[in-house]
Amino acid sequence: MEHVDHILIVDDDREIRDLVSSYLAKNGLRTSIAADGRQMRSFLDANTVDLIVLDVMMPGQDGLALCRELRAGKHKATPILMLTARSDEMDRVIGLEMGADDYLSKPFAARELLARINAVLRRTRMLPPNLQISEAGQILTFGSWRLDTVRRHLLDAQGTEVALSGAEYRLLRVFIDHPQRVLNRDQLLNLTQGRDAELFDRSIDLLVSRLRQRLGDDAREPTYIKTVRSEGYVLAVPVEITEPRS
Repeated sequence: MEHVDHILIVDDDREIRDLVSSYLAKNGLRTSIAADGRQMRSFLDANTVDLIVLDVMMPGQDGLALCRELRAGKHKATPILMLTARSDEMDRVIGLEMGADDYLSKPFAARELLARINAVLRRTRMLPPNLQISEAGQILTFGSWRLDTVRRHLLDAQGTEVALSGAEYRLLRVFIDHPQRVLNRDQLLNLTQGRDAELFDRSIDLLVSRLRQRLGDDAREPTYIKTVRSEGYVLAVPVEITEPRS
């Protein structure tokens, strides 16, 4: 039997839940709904879904907290698309840092939501082999840093672990997989989030800034992630691949 993608819609607005569910169902997707975090947990305890559409602005526990909870539990690999009424760019970045795969601002067209869902699902299933959870263990060394791809640990020269958010990890992996190659914002967004850049979308710039901080890079004269004026960003050091010690 052909697999039908199952989408869980979590939103406290009943009208939005019903409209989105009806539209997605008419376009070949299986849908379920939840009004809050409690209903979401109850449903996920008994069911498997392919993607969660999660509203940010909900009473009680908001979507950001729920996203963080999902990423820390058994559903950490389930794609999440966040709906937000907020227009502030930093709020979008926070959502991505919590582990969301994409976001869409309200009000939105149902057709665009469907396109975003399909893009996230397609991107999730088309990840290159070296980004799959089941990948063979590798230690990626660049400069004085090492990245353990299985444990997702970033280690400095002394072996101290530096914490990375999900968005920072994905961005670093893209740079490491394309060392010494200039990548523009469109390419970085597509490779990390499966979508093209929107007008005035600076979320990649903010994530690059945060990743530089993790690497101890001087923003004015960075050693690792350099800015190429009018073109994009480049990981300016070579990468070596080794097998981890057993």
